[in-house]
Amino acid sequence: SSMSSTELSNLIDDAQRYLEQQKDLFGNVSYLDHSKKKTMSPQKVSTTVYPDESWVSTKSLDEMEKHICTCLKCPLGHTRLNFVFGVGNPRSKVMFIGEAPGAEEDAQGKPFVGRAGQLLNKIIEAVEMKREDVYICNILKCRPPNNREPLPSEMEHCTPYLSRQIELVKPQFIICLGRTAAQWLLKTHESLNALRGKVYEYQSTKLIVTYHPAALLRNPNWKRPVWEDMKMFKKFYDEINS
Repeated sequence: SSMSSTELSNLIDDAQRYLEQQKDLFGNVSYLDHSKKKTMSPQKVSTTVYPDESWVSTKSLDEMEKHICTCLKCPLGHTRLNFVFGVGNPRSKVMFIGEAPGAEEDAQGKPFVGRAGQLLNKIIEAVEMKREDVYICNILKCRPPNNREPLPSEMEHCTPYLSRQIELVKPQFIICLGRTAAQWLLKTHESLNALRGKVYEYQSTKLIVTYHPAALLRNPNWKRPVWEDMKMFKKFYDEINS
């Protein structure tokens, strides 16, 4: 018998969900390979004159933000509504790092304020912390159009900013939200599942990997593993801070 349109549409939904899930876990493997081939042809080199790099020596996050919020080092600077620097306690022991701002974040100039952000708040509260106690930011400070994945070239421009934020906050723990941030910071192609459940070092800070809250909205069955990851984090955190 031929398939009804409802059955077909359900099948397409399931396939779509499956592909999203595979992407959350493994990425589109081609994605990390861009960094190997540098395709900048001579005529493509930008002639934009950037402001001097005095942000490097800034002594506070606020001061640093003032220096870099007009950044145009990559094309995303021309399409953003707002630069999304980061929010939270500038002396926090815990830093959450996501991938890039979405539509809601771009509109408000703050990270994790949309649906994924509401879920992140719950995750933070689950380990008896408040959003105001932690520091939250992304690898990219500007939204990629249509929420596409960040390009390696964009992340290369933005990573020095993130490194400086980490130096200024001096967190004990970094919690990487999602595959893109984890693979980029740990310089690996391993799947998110393979990266979970271990403690890494990044800029001499302990780094733990878990799912991005947006992935949980697509795959609610991943809420339990996130809870496991956060329990592991809290155990280490309590040991250091008891």
